[in-house]
Amino acid sequence: MTAASAPQARGAARRVGGPPGGAARPLTRVRRPCGLCLHAPVKRQSSPVPEEPSTCRIRRRDVSDLDGCVQVLREVHDVDGYPVNWPDRPSEWLTRTSQLAAWVAERDGQVVGHITLSRSGQGDAAPALWSSREGVPVRATAVISRLFVAPAARGHHIGALLMARAVRDARERALHPVLDVVATDTSAAALYERLGWSLLATVDQRWGPNRTVTLHCYAAPG
Repeated sequence: MTAASAPQARGAARRVGGPPGGAARPLTRVRRPCGLCLHAPVKRQSSPVPEEPSTCRIRRRDVSDLDGCVQVLREVHDVDGYPVNWPDRPSEWLTRTSQLAAWVAERDGQVVGHITLSRSGQGDAAPALWSSREGVPVRATAVISRLFVAPAARGHHIGALLMARAVRDARERALHPVLDVVATDTSAAALYERLGWSLLATVDQRWGPNRTVTLHCYAAPG
C-alpha cells in the first residue's frame, strides 16, 4: 500500500501500504475528513486511465522478477525514501502472505514498476474504515500496496496503469479496492484523487516505540 514524490509519476509510484519492513502497528487516532458522510459514498469524477504505451507491458509478477523488483525498490528508496525503513528481507516484504496477486511493469525488457493486491492484514487501516462506512465485512475489500515505479521510467503513466490493473482484478473478485498512503506523500494522494479515489479518513499509527506516522486512507470509486 502505498505510494509520494516528484511530479506525476513519482506520486504514482510510492508509499501505499503499512509499516515497511516490520509488523503492523496499532491504530492510535482517526481523523475523519471534514464534511464527509461516512454512510454514503462520495462520488468523484475520475480521470480516464491512459492507454498502455506500446513500450510498456503490465503483466503478472513471476518469481524470477523479484531480483529486478528489489533493485527498482532500492532505487526508489534512495531517491524518495520509500519504504521509510528499508526491509531486512525486501523480497519477503514484496510477497506478503495475504497477497492475492502482483504485477510488474516491463519496459524494454526491464522491470520498471510493481504493485500488489492483498487481503486486509493487521495494520491496514482503510479496510475497516470502508467496512464501517458501507456496512460490509472487511473481507469485502482488497488492499493495493507495494506500488512503486523506477525513477528513470517516470512520466509515462506507469503508476496509473499499474493501479488500473490492480483495481480491475479486485473488481473481478467482487472486492472493493482500498489503500493507505503516508500523509507526507502529497503527490500520490493527488494521483489517487485524480483517479476518483475518495479520502475515508486520516489516521495515526505507531510504527515503533517512539514513532507515530500519519496515513491517509482511500477507497476506489464505485
